[in-house]
Amino acid sequence: MKKSFPLVMALVLSSLAFVSCGDKSPTVKIGVFQPASGDNGAGGKQETLGTQYANTVTPTVNIGGTEYKVKLEIVDNESSNDKAVSAASELISKGVSVVLGSYGSGVSIAASDTFAAANLSVIGVTCTNPQVTAGNDHYFRICFLDPFQGSVHANLAKDYFHAKKAYALAKLGDDYSVGLCNYFIEAAKKLGIDVVYETFPDGTSDFAAYVANAKNSGADVFFAPSSTEAAALIIEQANTQGLSIPILSSDTWDSNVILASAKNTNLGIYVTTFFVEGSSDPKVLEFVNGFKNYLNTNSTAKTNNGGDDEISAMSAMGFDAYYTALEALKNAGSTKPEAVKAALPSTSINGVSGSIAFDKTGDAIRDVAFIKKVDTKTGKWEFVAQQSVK
Repeated sequence: MKKSFPLVMALVLSSLAFVSCGDKSPTVKIGVFQPASGDNGAGGKQETLGTQYANTVTPTVNIGGTEYKVKLEIVDNESSNDKAVSAASELISKGVSVVLGSYGSGVSIAASDTFAAANLSVIGVTCTNPQVTAGNDHYFRICFLDPFQGSVHANLAKDYFHAKKAYALAKLGDDYSVGLCNYFIEAAKKLGIDVVYETFPDGTSDFAAYVANAKNSGADVFFAPSSTEAAALIIEQANTQGLSIPILSSDTWDSNVILASAKNTNLGIYVTTFFVEGSSDPKVLEFVNGFKNYLNTNSTAKTNNGGDDEISAMSAMGFDAYYTALEALKNAGSTKPEAVKAALPSTSINGVSGSIAFDKTGDAIRDVAFIKKVDTKTGKWEFVAQQSVK
């Protein structure tokens, strides 16, 4: 039977009204500026996972008395300084209120002026190079910095391994690894440790000569703050050549890529990081249990985590960065980027990685790093110590 025109119109209007009623909440957009490919793709995915999980836990935020849905706008900066500007521009065109990222200091620095021109604030998650926040008022971060991290490793080399000589290896032209090696060398020399320093060019896939140089240098420790991609190759050669000295590395090595590469070897691998499991803090336990469940019930998330439910500190930091952004939006009482930027300096939270607040430069107020090592039999992390700087 044919429906009359008035009846059809009534059904259409009813349908539209239903859609309207079901979608009344306004939306605020948070940009996620991270690598999903390139040298730092593995770490970028894990950092993004923490943010995505946080969004499932808390999908709305009250801003100025109005409840907003939170939508994540995610772009891939491809771990490339050349692609960073276009990725940043894409987020700006999507109308985000604040940005999180990036894993990798180089891309953060490369995109900084683009974000600044749009009066858009960015919360760095694990970009540790001092240049990220230096000389600007729009970039903040929740992680410790490389001068601190380099000093932590120098102190670890001295206190834990009684090192008198160290070998340091960085990627030529890479702001992150070159900067960290320089800070390590500066701190090591003050502690009476001699350092042999080398760099490898972009595209290096064979680290045999560098590992051999480390062995032949008479070093007591090998400092290698590289990308996870380079790390897997360094570990392979270190194992092949029977490297007996400990390998020290930075937050980039806090990855299950490292665990998989080091399992069933005789290597000693120690990394600095922002978060470790095992705390009795209810907030931490809730995050650990919830995030593992998220990974184990979401096949895409688990794949992006490297195929298991091992929790990287990058994910914990991505989680905390999301809640820092929500708190800034609440404090701003507005979704306007300039209001959020104005609110960030006084924003603070108690996160799963610890208390987060900003100093006058926009850097996190942190004075402790966690040290953990690979248990090469189980392929799991083992907590070693909380390390500060003398």
